[in-house]
Parts: sequence; C-alpha cells; structure tokens
Amino acid sequence: MSLPPGFLDELRNRTSISQVVGRKVIWDQRKSNQGKGDMWAPCPFHQEKSASFHVDDRKGYYYCFGCHAKGDAITFIRETENVEFMEAVEILAREAGMPMPQRDPQAQKKADKRNQLSDVMDMAVQFFRLQLSRGVAADARAYLQRRGLMGETQARFEIGFAPEGWQNLWDHLRGKGVEEELIIGAGLAKPSNKGGKPYDAFRNRIMFPIRDPRGRCIAFGGRAMDPNDNAKYLNSSETALFDKGRNLYNHGPAREAAGKGQPLIVAEGYMDVIALAEAGFGASVAPLGTAITENQLQLLWRIAPEPIIALDGDTAGLRAAMRVIDLALPLLEAGKSLRFALMPEGKDPDDLIRQEGPEKLQELLDNAIPMVDLLWQRETEGKVFDSPERKAALDKSLREKIKLIRDPSIREHYGLAIKDLRGDLFGFSRRSEQQGGRGFNEAPQRGFQRDFQRGGGFKGGWRKGGFAPTPLASTKSSMLVSAGEGADNHLREAVILAALIRTPQLLPEFDSQIDRMQCHDRDRSDIRNILLDCTDRGELLDVEGRIFEALGPYALESLFALPHVAIAPAVRRAGDLDTVRMSVSEELAKLQATRGLDAEISEAEEDLPTSEDEALTHRLHQATETRNRALRSEQEDRAHYDVGENGARINREERDAFDAILNNINFTRR
Repeated sequence: MSLPPGFLDELRNRTSISQVVGRKVIWDQRKSNQGKGDMWAPCPFHQEKSASFHVDDRKGYYYCFGCHAKGDAITFIRETENVEFMEAVEILAREAGMPMPQRDPQAQKKADKRNQLSDVMDMAVQFFRLQLSRGVAADARAYLQRRGLMGETQARFEIGFAPEGWQNLWDHLRGKGVEEELIIGAGLAKPSNKGGKPYDAFRNRIMFPIRDPRGRCIAFGGRAMDPNDNAKYLNSSETALFDKGRNLYNHGPAREAAGKGQPLIVAEGYMDVIALAEAGFGASVAPLGTAITENQLQLLWRIAPEPIIALDGDTAGLRAAMRVIDLALPLLEAGKSLRFALMPEGKDPDDLIRQEGPEKLQELLDNAIPMVDLLWQRETEGKVFDSPERKAALDKSLREKIKLIRDPSIREHYGLAIKDLRGDLFGFSRRSEQQGGRGFNEAPQRGFQRDFQRGGGFKGGWRKGGFAPTPLASTKSSMLVSAGEGADNHLREAVILAALIRTPQLLPEFDSQIDRMQCHDRDRSDIRNILLDCTDRGELLDVEGRIFEALGPYALESLFALPHVAIAPAVRRAGDLDTVRMSVSEELAKLQATRGLDAEISEAEEDLPTSEDEALTHRLHQATETRNRALRSEQEDRAHYDVGENGARINREERDAFDAILNNINFTRR
C-alpha cells in the first residue's frame, strides 16, 4: 500500500514521540527536561541501570548512547511491537485520530480477514475458559492444581479446556453465526475427509492461548489429557495469523518484564514459562513446538542482548542447546550473544522451582555459561585426545565452527578463548585471566605458554601466534634487554594508549591487540586495563573520566605531557578515524616486531654455556646493537629494507649480520 505525499509528515507532526516512548519506559526526572522535550530513560532495547536513552520530542527522534538504537515514533512502534511498517503507521494514525488512506481492494480484503480471524480466536478463548469451569474438566483442573497452577494463574494465562467430542467448538461458533471458512481458516477446525462436518482441531486438551506482542490471540497450544495420545502437546496449524517459527509464547509480557531489568529466559514449553513467571521470572518465553529458529533468535535479541537458554537437563535438552549454538554462531554481533543454564539431569525449570524453590533456579541463572564454553564441551566431552591425529581432528572441527562467525572481532575473541581451553586440556597452557572480568591492577595475558628445562628453564610466549614473550627475571635485567627494549617500546605504548583515549570509538577494533600488550609502567598497565574494561562494557563516551576517577589526574597528565605523545599525529588529530587507525596499527606492528626480536635474544642468552665465554658475550652485545640500529633506521630508502617475520622493516645487511651471529652461537652451543 502506498501512502499519499505528506501523510507521514502530518502523522509525525501530530505524534508526540515522548508519549509513544513513555508507555514503555520510566523517565529519569533528574536528567529530563519536559519543557524542552529533552527526555532521558533507561533504554528499552537493552538492559541497563543508567539513563542513556535520549528522546528529543521537538525533533521526533530517539537515540541510545549504549546500544545505538535510533529512529522515530514509527521505528519505535515497529521494534517494540514487532509489527511491519504499515501496521505501525496504522497504530499511530489511530492514536492521532488520522484516517488511513484507502487500501487497494486486495490488501483491504486481506486485512479485514485477519481482523475477522482474530475475533474468532477471541471467541474460542472464551469458550475454552468456560469449559474449564464445568464438570467435564474435573480431571484437567486436578492436573493443573497438582502442577501448582491455581485459579489466579489460570486466569492470568487464560488457560482453558477443549472437551472430548468432535464438534463442540464448531457447533458453538456456528451457533454464534461464524462462517465455516473463518473457523477453518483460524486453525480451530479441520475439514472431514469422509464428507462429514468439519471436526475440532483440539479435543480433550488443556488449552493455552498464544498471543502476539500486541496481545492478539493468534493460535493455541493444547496439552493432551489422554496419556496414550500420539501428541502430548499440539499447536495450531499455520494460518494467516500464525507462523510458529516467527512467534514466541508469552512474548509481550516477557518484553515488558525484560525492559524493567529482568533476565530474559528461554524455556522449552508453556508449563515452564508459566512456572517461571509465577516464581517471579516474568521475562520468560518459549518457542512454539519447534527448535528455536533464526527469526525467533532475532526476536529474542530485540528483547534482550544476552538471553539465557534454560533447557531441560536431559539428552534432548542438550541436543537442543547444541542446535541453538549452530544457529547462533553466524548471527553473533557485539552485544548479541547467548548464555546457557542447564537444569539438573531429568528436571525442567518447572520441576526445579517446585522441588527446590526459585532460589535454586536463580543460582543456575547466575552461573549460566557462555556459548563458547558449551561449544567446547560438545567438541571434547567423552573424547580422548591421545594422538596427534585426534588433536588435529579437534582443531579442524573447532576451526570450522569458528569460521561460521561473520563478525571478525567476535571470531578473533572466540579463537583466543578456544586457545586457552585447548591449552588447559593438553596441559601446556593455563588461563591467566580469571573468570569474572579484567581487573584494573592486573594486566590480562592470554595465549599458549611453554616451559623448557634447559639450564635453568625458560618460559616464553608462543611467537607464531604473535603473543608477547615472558622472559625470565635474569633476562629482563640483562644488558641485552636494557640496551634496547625500554626506550622504543615505552614510546610506542604511550602513543597507542594516548591515541585510543582521545579516539575511544576505535577501541573495539584494537581490543584483542591491546589485551596482549604488556605495559612496563604500572600507570600505563592500569590505563590499558581500564580501556579494556570500557570496551567490554560498551562505555566509550567518557573514557578519560573513567581513568581520572580510577587513577587520579597524575596518570593522564604524565602521559599527555610526554613530548613524543603531544606531537604524535594520532593524538593531535584525535577524532580523525583513518589517521588514528593507521597510526595505532603501525605502532602495534612495530611493538610486536620489536618484541619478536627481543624473544630471540632472550632465548639465545638463556642458551649460553654455564662457563663465561667473553667472545660469545661480546657477539651478543654486538647483536643487540645491530637490532637497535635496525629499528631506528626506518627513514632510510625503502629499497634497502626487508620485512621480517613479525613485520619489522630491517636493513638487509644488518639483519644478515644479526642472523650470522645467532647461527654461530647456536653452532658453538651444540
């Protein structure tokens, strides 16, 4: 349907976006200025406590500084009500008292039919509710009471009963004058293959109405009372109103509860959702008789950025969790993920709440595991990796899974997490970063580590992966390291940190590289950790304020007072994303290259014979000086340079001399 020129402009002029948004949020009275139409509230699109969601009533737009959601009143209705564009326009037009333009005949006919089907569904809800109170539903009422669903709960979720018999609902609706086509079109009855009257789709079942986010009944789910029934649970067939892969049970109430800060829980069935809601977990939903679909996953992320999948603790529940992982991996984005709360074996959330109380369930939710850990569990549990071939098969399988992730930043973080887990399994690495996030006072360190016992031992980084080495204390204090590493690396660290402080929007791009950067100064290490923490939290608006609050003014003043920082283009041209991105990338590459060479020298020094060898010591000293000259010769003609393994540009003659010295040392050692 096309709208006449000016219709949307008139609709926006008549609509107060603060009134539209105000139905879904609680305004922060301290930050808001109603007279100027400047309104602030916690964002309805992601969980937060601070008021970072801004509505400009005069301009008619909203913007969240946390999740970056933005749009006008129509966009807000579409996102919060899960409706199409024209439906959102109709909602606002109705509220504004504006008649909608006439649709073309076909579209009008389709809309009218949907409205008629919705009316028929409401009539069915009332019929089933009435039947539950009659004698034919005595067994159904007893079952509900055994499950703890008393009268108030039954009324809240509009639970009803479809009595035995072939035409109970059919005869009731026909007696109300409802056309046969509408009853069948709503999925309430099916035509007979024997030429008789159509028969009811639901018989001898406890009935659960399924409503869309706007509260309209679009389908039913029925729980069989006969234990011998072929289908314990039965959903309505797909109709013009109902697509089971695009809807969620309890969607509307769950979205409202999630907007008030409750965690979004995804359970398997109606009874679980009802038990969760009655126990105080109002933001609970369930898929409708199928595994979670891509459309349902997107609906979940519209409600909350990190839904918790709470599945039954049996084989089927674990299989369902694994299917969700495979579905979600290609769709992951920054701020959109899943966590998993696996119930004890043989129990579902309803069982757990009734037997052990809501506190036990809350404990499981608090300890919900990240998706990467469950992926690792699937690939390793019950398997033995006692040969290179089996280890290689594990690596291949995990690589294939990680390749499914489209977002490059998330793909890199998954790779790092898998490397940590792999190291734990095979015993040559450990996680140095404890669960619970990064602390400001301890620099996180990731990657493989090795221990050799060669004349006192050596502990170093896995250089192929680019991780910084961890030399022995004796090596750190030697003349080789002190001669070259300090000055250049300190300068680069300072420029990198200062540039990202002044242009924090680039922090997510360099998160993993900054994570691996080892700062030799305590203040800079603390600054680095604060930057990482801000990135993890998505709080990039006031990075300098966070550093000032945590470390006081001296740390920032001393950093930006350094002459080489003040003249750095990345600092002088803060906000120029291309300049800052290029400068930070170059400094990180140089830092990594320098430390790669340092690792070679450190390893060579560790391999020195125990007896003093002045000639070898002299040669190592020469090698150090050669390395330093190479790193400072970057202004020479590019034609005279080679690119080293770690990306360093090194004069050919000096590098050849350096390699010759090291080869001679290795030969002498042997």
